[in-house]
Amino acid sequence: MENHTPHAEENVTKKELSIWAALIPVFALIIMLGFNVLVVYGDEALSGSNQFILLLGGAVAAIVGYFNKVKFDSMIDEVAKNIQSTAGAILILLMVGALAGTWLISGIIPTMIYYGLQILNPTIFLAATVIICSVISVATGSSWTTSATVGIALVGIADALGIPLGMTAGAILSGAYFGDKMSPLSDTTNLAPAMAGTDLFTHIRYMAITTVPTIVVTLIIFVIIGLNLDTTGSTDTSAILNAIDASFNITPWLFVVPALVIFLIVRKTSPLIALLVGTLLGAVAALIFQPNIVLEISGSDELTFVSAYRGIMDAITVDTAIETQSAALNDLFASSGMAGMLGTIWLIICAMVFGGIMDAIGALARISKALLNLFDSVFGLFASTVISCLALNVTASDQYLAIVVPGKMFAKAYKDKGLAPENLSRTLEDSGTVTSVLIPWNTCGAYHSGVLGVPVLSYVGYCFFNYLSPFMTLLFAAFRIKIKELGSPETRTA
Repeated sequence: MENHTPHAEENVTKKELSIWAALIPVFALIIMLGFNVLVVYGDEALSGSNQFILLLGGAVAAIVGYFNKVKFDSMIDEVAKNIQSTAGAILILLMVGALAGTWLISGIIPTMIYYGLQILNPTIFLAATVIICSVISVATGSSWTTSATVGIALVGIADALGIPLGMTAGAILSGAYFGDKMSPLSDTTNLAPAMAGTDLFTHIRYMAITTVPTIVVTLIIFVIIGLNLDTTGSTDTSAILNAIDASFNITPWLFVVPALVIFLIVRKTSPLIALLVGTLLGAVAALIFQPNIVLEISGSDELTFVSAYRGIMDAITVDTAIETQSAALNDLFASSGMAGMLGTIWLIICAMVFGGIMDAIGALARISKALLNLFDSVFGLFASTVISCLALNVTASDQYLAIVVPGKMFAKAYKDKGLAPENLSRTLEDSGTVTSVLIPWNTCGAYHSGVLGVPVLSYVGYCFFNYLSPFMTLLFAAFRIKIKELGSPETRTA
């Protein structure tokens, strides 16, 4: 009996938090993040200051827990469990960085871009722009890189053809964010399932259910708009294509590697295994098709086993950049390898600290209970997730935080409703990732409008993919289309 006395005392003294007490750390976090992003750091906040703000938010939650008689050790234990639960996601992130490095130096990513650019046609310029940016963003995993490289070139072409720049920017960003959502190389695509508690490829497969119809509708709209526009002149991408061809050995054989990785994914191979195979095959392809690039990275004069090993290993682990004849392409052909994923891993760990303490003090359970009372239906839960993501994109001005905070807040609510975690991870991306670029003061909106030279208010009406995505996820929820439940056969095999 004596062994159970301390726990009994804790149960007696610890009370359920009021909803306002549970929300204190959330409000504090939003206020601190808003100040940090809007007033001080801007789009540099992800370099580390936002991560520390998450720790400060955890400290506020710990103070609330202290006054509610929650032991500090129990908070730390919950943090440890939370961080442990993300071990798989962290390893996948590191492997994604490795794969990006070998796929760059092997010429796989440049080959995708090379053939993607060749589908450009003046009569369907806007729809072609969506497709090109989709291909490039899937290949690179970055909407920012897509916008800053090929996006700039497409804006220049549109200007020469007399196509409104707002329309062009909307097409660029629609394609760029489709790729950003669907690419296993994307940090947000890795972050969302880590927050929700599912794995990368399960998340991508489930997200395709809403994302593919959305991009199809987007393409149809741009085809209709394009067919009713008068264009003058012609598109000339020869300089870009020549620059790629001069720097890499471009061959369709390089598509064999991503095809094999896709085959493994379809066969539901473990994400870590599929990514490792893709990384190793990329390394082999680099030695076969791009030996000069491997030699250049290694800094050696002769390709030996040691120089090949060093060139491949540097591409996997640290910054790698391939210079071309086109300065505009140099940012596109750069990778940070595994080191480039450390910032996202840092963000995940700090988010787990905040979420773990919120779990330990009962704040997340209290918020989930309130939400379930407020939104009793499944549709209401999806709608509240979408609204929360949009609100954080507006207030915290950062798409990562629009994924992290709702992800931790709503995970228990989805579980209590008997919904598989993929429902949450998909909704986070459908509403958190893609809408960030629609807000002028959000880091994404500020970045893309600055890079493309088109104001947010000029392109916002043409980012069809970006604002149709949250409507699509709500439509599927309203009609209970492909809403996966916990314990369903599909969930168990995923």
